Amino acid sequence: MPASAVAALSVNPEFAQAVTEGLAGPGQKTLPPAWFYDTVGSALFEVITVLPEYSLTRSEALLLSTAAADVVQMSGRPPLIIELGSGSGTKTRHLLEAAARFQQDPVSYLPIDISGAALDTCAKILGNINGVIVHPIEATYLDGIEAALAHRRPGESALLLFLGSTIGNFTSAEAQSFLTGVRQRMRPGDYLLLGADLVKPRERLLRAYDDPIGVTAAFNLNLLARINRELDADFNLSRFAHEARWNERESRVEMHLRSLAAQTVRIDALGLNVPFAHDETIWTESSHKFRPEQLSPLGRSSGWTCVRQWLEPEWGFAETLFRIAS
Repeated sequence: MPASAVAALSVNPEFAQAVTEGLAGPGQKTLPPAWFYDTVGSALFEVITVLPEYSLTRSEALLLSTAAADVVQMSGRPPLIIELGSGSGTKTRHLLEAAARFQQDPVSYLPIDISGAALDTCAKILGNINGVIVHPIEATYLDGIEAALAHRRPGESALLLFLGSTIGNFTSAEAQSFLTGVRQRMRPGDYLLLGADLVKPRERLLRAYDDPIGVTAAFNLNLLARINRELDADFNLSRFAHEARWNERESRVEMHLRSLAAQTVRIDALGLNVPFAHDETIWTESSHKFRPEQLSPLGRSSGWTCVRQWLEPEWGFAETLFRIAS
């Protein structure tokens, strides 16, 4: 469907375009993981973060709780903190509280997310921190950075947070391009704190992405339910199954939705009939896992200088602080 036709729909045009491009073309069907996070998806993800099999969020929160003061001091005690894909922002509290202790004036915290529901939760959770003012921005990453930096006062440096290993959703080339785009929107003296999940045994990873009580499956299947709700489709969720795979060669966990039968799905708002063969999949997410020594070169190739790295060894998670050289 042409972009002009999608724009005319009384639905989110970017979502409509992503569904059209991902499901209507030849080859592997795909849906971008950014669209997991409607109200239902955001709530399901919060449940995933407390599952015993999924220690990524708890590992990062623990790492931030111990490293927060060092991060803030090594990033120049920034008065402006911007977060990409903030979600509820729970683990960011450690950094904000540390930043506020070093500032006489309030710290400005600007969470960026495409989910309005997640931003509402974030503002409620973090809006009560003394010395912090929360300004939520509902936008995509790069557009959100530009909007956030409009709040910058003369002479202020900024700390940009990209936590939760969302960088793993990109291919290597996409990650480099994205980090280059981020750097181009910021200025010398600004910092980036990048969270990244580390490589670990296959069985442990697959349990984290296919938990035994089915929360991750519901999270994945909700993407089809969202298409039903917002684009008037007729996906029968009982005819699709959640599937997690470990791709050793690419060092990534892949999430798919597998069709349990040959079937055709109608998406009325887009005027599409989408055929599925038996066992054909929709690829919904890639989550690349890293080795600690891979992260500094990734930043360097995008114009960033590595300042320091912190590691959480029990689960296996890294926070790497980068700076734009003067």
